[in-house]
Amino acid sequence: MLSKDKYSACAEFSPEALKKVIRGAHPEDSVVSIGTHAIGGGVLGVIAGPCAVENEKQIIAIAKTVKAAGASFLRGGAFKLRTNPYSFQGIGSKGIKLLAAAKKETGLPLVSEITEIRQFEYFDGIDIIQVGARNMQNFSLLKELGKCGKPVLLKRGLASTVTELLMAAEYIMDGGNVNVILCERGLRTFETFSRSTLDIAAVPWLKQRTHLPVIVDPSHAAGDASLIPAVAKAAVAAGADGLMIEVHNDPEHALCDGEQSLTPDAFSALMIALKKYAELEGKRL
Repeated sequence: MLSKDKYSACAEFSPEALKKVIRGAHPEDSVVSIGTHAIGGGVLGVIAGPCAVENEKQIIAIAKTVKAAGASFLRGGAFKLRTNPYSFQGIGSKGIKLLAAAKKETGLPLVSEITEIRQFEYFDGIDIIQVGARNMQNFSLLKELGKCGKPVLLKRGLASTVTELLMAAEYIMDGGNVNVILCERGLRTFETFSRSTLDIAAVPWLKQRTHLPVIVDPSHAAGDASLIPAVAKAAVAAGADGLMIEVHNDPEHALCDGEQSLTPDAFSALMIALKKYAELEGKRL
């Protein structure tokens, strides 16, 4: 149990408010497993794929590429929250169907983001439901995810503390869903060279205080494909249980976040390097 000075002075964020996410409630590390694939428990789970599903040819080609390179999960956005209302918003439920086709081809479990409660009807075939940074404190959505029976990947908000991230996870777990994965994806700061400022210290901080798996999204943190390999290695060295990496077979023409997407060749090279880093940390890829 943490001392109160490790949290906000606000009573809402006292250690007593965290009942299920803390190590005191579950001393051993939790593992989220989908079939033979896992995140946590000594396994470095790699989630890879495009920011957005664009068409069948694209998602199946990328799925085959990331599987061959050693990824354990396929990511792909069907519903996209975008700051610019004129940006590509995803292809909706059709994207979910195309992800299912990619899973049929490769066997890779699926990770995709839900952006609002009414989308639940489309997510039966998704193995891990992602909550994006903008929705981290969408408490109505978190409560529903607590009852959904599927693992949830919860991203830290753009301006949220790690304690607020844990409180958001508590909402999900309080509903009965114990399969929660925390994701550090960087914060909005005064720095502009990267898309976000990765809080690498949050990884060991969280690992000390919660039993939940902790992964890092170097793509959204860096916003620049050339930075992703170094950031990914740093995340593994910091103790992350997994990574979420954007991969696109034609980044220059990607409909979403091409500048932060690795090519298939770059991803394959990174996976070779990550295997060595994982071994140094006592993990297997």
